Amino acid sequence: MWSSSALILSLCFLSEAASRVTSSVKPLKINLSERVPHMLDLVHRTHLPPAELSAAKSSYNTTLSSGLPLSTLKSLRKEWITSFKWELEQESINQYHHFTTKVEGQDIHFIQEPSQDPNAVPIILLHGWPGSFLEMLPLIDLLTLKEPAVKESHPTSFNVVLPSLPGFGLSTPAPDGWTTSDTARILNTLMTKVLGYQTYAVHGTDWGCAVAYELYGQFNTTVRAAHLNFLPFVPPNLEQLAALNITLSGAEVDEEKRSLDWQGAGSGYFAEQTTKPNTIGLALYDNPIGQLTWIAEKFILWSDPRRGSGPSVLTDNEILRVVSLYYLTHSFVSSVYIYAQNPGGFATKYTKAKTDAPLLYTSFNYNVGFWPKALVEEVGNLVYYKFQEFGGHFPALDNPPALAADISMIGKYWHH
Repeated sequence: MWSSSALILSLCFLSEAASRVTSSVKPLKINLSERVPHMLDLVHRTHLPPAELSAAKSSYNTTLSSGLPLSTLKSLRKEWITSFKWELEQESINQYHHFTTKVEGQDIHFIQEPSQDPNAVPIILLHGWPGSFLEMLPLIDLLTLKEPAVKESHPTSFNVVLPSLPGFGLSTPAPDGWTTSDTARILNTLMTKVLGYQTYAVHGTDWGCAVAYELYGQFNTTVRAAHLNFLPFVPPNLEQLAALNITLSGAEVDEEKRSLDWQGAGSGYFAEQTTKPNTIGLALYDNPIGQLTWIAEKFILWSDPRRGSGPSVLTDNEILRVVSLYYLTHSFVSSVYIYAQNPGGFATKYTKAKTDAPLLYTSFNYNVGFWPKALVEEVGNLVYYKFQEFGGHFPALDNPPALAADISMIGKYWHH
């Protein structure tokens, strides 16, 4: 991490920059430990069915089409009670440098980790739902080149800024009528007026890709490169691909099938959170097992089936860490409102961003949305498109080395 002198210089810089916009940047040490006993007490006292319903034992259960299996939930619950240690996770999270600042009345939590390279590219990393800032942590050392072995394969280093989106984690809930455009605006203020970056790059996934795409198109003088692995447009169906004369390769056929399966049988949560966020939010507000069931299903179903092995760090412990953060910060209900406040956040009509900045895209094999290269070319100045065989919807956890390598390609096209 930082040396003490680098941290002092950075804090001085942050304070000076913050004063220019009548904002204050405050160092933050995360401490949610006092809420943990109540959470674990509820986990321990929650009753689960003694056996799976016969209808849930069908072959559909092998793909989680009927939902999270009872056996998986019981295994996660047992690990939560017996071996998961929030204090150790919190200590690990606090190795990074956390701050809070207020922009347009919103308290924004963010991590800032600089590279030692004076020519490092500033970049903001944007998570989605049910992710959090935790999702992007494996990228930090890879992008700042604090891991010596990475320097040979990654010629570009980055000054990393990693915020919690409004309503997520330690950022305050978004007010009524708040959209991804509003989030893009305040994050551009964070990067330019608070942190003092004249230009920067952005990476986004899930709802973070919607914010990233807004930044890419609407703030085109400051955002000079973008990398995405998801698009804020509804994935195409087979008829649309045929109408566009787009022919898919063998691997792309599999990706398209997974995308169509998700749209048909895997998006019920999307309808619920878009139309009735308060119902699901209040139902699970003080229910850690409920939040675990709702969130773990997405992490397991949307990720590479080899999760937790090879390059993947998406273990059961990681899922428990994410759910614990949601519960301990009381942010589950506020997080799902991003769907209701952005009912058209994933557009059906494809449009092109008004920018000449380079757009880079990575298609991960097990993602729930699939966009072939020809479609990605329609939405921005596409200069790089890569297929990654290992990984899914959470590539910063599924395959952090591959994602970091693709993001680092920004350096090839970076011009201030």
